Amino acid sequence: MTSAVSFSGLSYAYRTGGWSLRSCTGSVPKGSVTAVLGPNGCGKTTLLKLILSLIKPMEGSLTVDGQTALVPQIFKVAFAFAVLDMVLMGRARKIGFFSQPSGRDLQAARQALDRVGLAHLERRSFHELSGGQRQLVILARALVAEAEILLMDEPTSALDLKNQDLVLRWMDRLTKKDGLTVIFTTHHPHHALAVADRAFLMLEEGVRLDGTAEQTLTAENLRCLYGLPLQRLDFEYRGFKTSTITPVFLAPEPSSPEVP
Repeated sequence: MTSAVSFSGLSYAYRTGGWSLRSCTGSVPKGSVTAVLGPNGCGKTTLLKLILSLIKPMEGSLTVDGQTALVPQIFKVAFAFAVLDMVLMGRARKIGFFSQPSGRDLQAARQALDRVGLAHLERRSFHELSGGQRQLVILARALVAEAEILLMDEPTSALDLKNQDLVLRWMDRLTKKDGLTVIFTTHHPHHALAVADRAFLMLEEGVRLDGTAEQTLTAENLRCLYGLPLQRLDFEYRGFKTSTITPVFLAPEPSSPEVP
């Protein structure tokens, strides 16, 4: 299978501290959803920045086959832009400096909004939207850039359960129906199990697990990743077999053997 992104021995360090990312090796097949999981500070966002060419590797190699676009975790704007204008910002590479959007640009922006079901809100202020609607507008902004690889940084972190499901459904649709490649970071292994084809676990410096979601997202691997017990639950819903993963908060500590 052809890779959209592949990297080997990838490392990066910021000036303020040590290595943010060290000796990362993995690959992302074209047309797949890949979840990147790991604790805070393990380098998930740094990996996305490297793929986006916002920073350059200090060690190792990185190959990206296709145009990229980012759907950020938190998107704040200083002005009350209309929804349509927010989406048009995704055409910046094509419009150029000091140029006005063409009719084709406007049509592409409206089509992108229509794809995510928000065409009726094109004149609404971005500030007035709900969290889920904002996330879909930013998704439309990435789509209108005509990118082949979408990078999503914790796309469901600020959303309620219904909007989490909505974003996950869109990730699945973009790969299966449109052939895009999606890479997303997350702290929710059950989201990864629900939608990802592959999972990349950033356990510790130089120790990574890269494989299918089914093989990689085991209770033992996730316990090592997060430092607390997790359980994988298999069940049937409306005639379909499915699975989820749940952490066991406040789990009893293993009892120490009694000393005779």
